[in-house]
Amino acid sequence: MKNLILAIESSCDDSSIAVMDIDTKELLFCQKISQESQHKQYGGVVPELASRLHLEALPNILKNASRYFPQIRAVAVTNAPGLSVTLNEGIMMAKALSISLNVPLIGVNHLIGHIYSLFINRDFINDIMVLLVSGGHTKILYLQDDYRHIKELASTIDDSFGESFDKVAKMLNLGYPGGPIIESLAQQARPTIPFPIPLKQSKEIKFSYSGLKNAVRLAINQGIYSKEEIAASFQQAAITHLTMKLNKLFKTTQPPKHFAVVGGASANRALREEIDKLASKYKFDVLYPQMKYCSDNAAMIARIGVDMYHNQDFTHYKDLQAISKVSFDTEILS
Repeated sequence: MKNLILAIESSCDDSSIAVMDIDTKELLFCQKISQESQHKQYGGVVPELASRLHLEALPNILKNASRYFPQIRAVAVTNAPGLSVTLNEGIMMAKALSISLNVPLIGVNHLIGHIYSLFINRDFINDIMVLLVSGGHTKILYLQDDYRHIKELASTIDDSFGESFDKVAKMLNLGYPGGPIIESLAQQARPTIPFPIPLKQSKEIKFSYSGLKNAVRLAINQGIYSKEEIAASFQQAAITHLTMKLNKLFKTTQPPKHFAVVGGASANRALREEIDKLASKYKFDVLYPQMKYCSDNAAMIARIGVDMYHNQDFTHYKDLQAISKVSFDTEILS
């Protein structure tokens, strides 16, 4: 009989459940139901609506995974960071399963889950630097050994990379989520608008997108540029900002042996092309999740859950609570 872990993800607007073999790390089951169509009319995620949709979707997915129940040895669930009302939907299901199956609970940091999206169906690689780019976060993280040893090297001081795409799409009345829409439009024009590169003159290694967002707003108000021109020019400036700061980092510190890009925005092909150029320049291996694992999913929660299970890093029933924000140990770079 196999030893399996069941994982639940409900941190925002994706309901997902996965089952993974604890011993082989083989992903046996993963299903996700997206809420994009329901939130699209509002231009972004509505927390209360997302919570109700999770309440409907998660039990339906769980039925499809019920055949694995006799072999489940633990239940992993995202409990931070995210929207409290949506996190709680997954947490309540995880607690009920833990009691009914008589197995331990594992509370998972969603951001670390994104890092472990690199290792679905494979072993973990240590000594890795990670660029996390999503709708809520833009960070450079360093994993020396495993999930218990993570340092934050840089972060955004305002908007995140993915959030800026969503906001620009909203300003252009393009819908939600904005990332794929902006990326698609950007392929149809040249980046001719000279948008400012955030923090270009700053020696600090940090990120900022609020100023670029305002520059886009001014360009839209001028009424002389097409949506395609704005999308292409914005995307170029947003990615250039990231790569300039990474260049500065690699010039002042030894480039890592392994570098990875994770999170929902890691699916952006233009970003991947620029990261590949950096990898060639600084001679490091670059890793990306499979496209289907870039956005929120339970497979990545199962994968980190497997390593936590082996370390017996369990969470007591009473201590498993929704946490909206998390932080890592920081190392200031300049």
